[in-house]
Amino acid sequence: MFSYRHAFHAGNHADVLKHTVLIATLDHLLEKEAALTVVDTHAGAGLYRLDGDYAGTSGEAADGILRLLSGKKEPATPAPAAKPATKKVAPEAEAPLADAIARYLSVIHDFNPKGGARIYPGSPFIVQHLLRDHDKLKLFELHPTDARTLDANIAQLEAGRQIAVLRDDGFGSATKFLPPPSRRALVLMDPSYEIKSDYGRVLDFAAEALKRFATGTYAVWYPIIPRPEAHDLPRRLKTMATKAGKPWLHATLTVKSSKITTDASGETHRPGLPASGMFLINPPYTLKPLLAAALPQLAERLAQDRHATFSLDSGG
Repeated sequence: MFSYRHAFHAGNHADVLKHTVLIATLDHLLEKEAALTVVDTHAGAGLYRLDGDYAGTSGEAADGILRLLSGKKEPATPAPAAKPATKKVAPEAEAPLADAIARYLSVIHDFNPKGGARIYPGSPFIVQHLLRDHDKLKLFELHPTDARTLDANIAQLEAGRQIAVLRDDGFGSATKFLPPPSRRALVLMDPSYEIKSDYGRVLDFAAEALKRFATGTYAVWYPIIPRPEAHDLPRRLKTMATKAGKPWLHATLTVKSSKITTDASGETHRPGLPASGMFLINPPYTLKPLLAAALPQLAERLAQDRHATFSLDSGG
């Protein structure tokens, strides 16, 4: 269970989706003066070098944040979005970036003032960058190497008691911070899903968190892969939110086909991660219109083949 390292995947298309949604959500929640507590159940190392060995080995950032920054697009045309989805209209080449994408890129720029994206902030650093002095951040990381790196990275911020780094299982311990004293919280759940039991643990944790703190905002990132649990997760989260009488939002971004191919020599090629999704319970009312404008542009600009598309649905 300790083989997954997010450093290999930092800045990929899944991070682009996750962090675009995260920033848009935080911007709304931080409009109120009352303190906000943010809990990240799987924090990772917090900060990544895209010119380092890990990111360089996978090269995934090249088709994620680096492609977005360069403005270059693959010739493949994204397919129409599957229902339910906002109708996709391909933006003109000169069209300005959607507000949510521009905001995301501005945060990345803050970590790279000389341009480009040599440094890529993970969710902990993005959150801390946006929080105010009276807000709190609780970070859980169980991987021994990443936990040590996270400790060292957070120490550089000299944030004092604003940030707590806990070397513990977020799914087993994070609910102790719910509800926070201010009765305002955002909980991000983004495990690696390296083991399929993670899907069930997300559901169990979300159910317990809702019981403890029904008005919190809960955000779940998940990979869209050919595995039954991956396709069941958003459906079961939707059922959970509906039964609890809570609004929900579900956004997905697909950049390529998930099919395994075989070349002329008989060698099998696996596509890697083709798509991912974000499911939110109690999302900001401002989030859906922001994503309705951003997702078509992300599908077009990050497309790796003609199967690139997006979906956006909500209820409650």
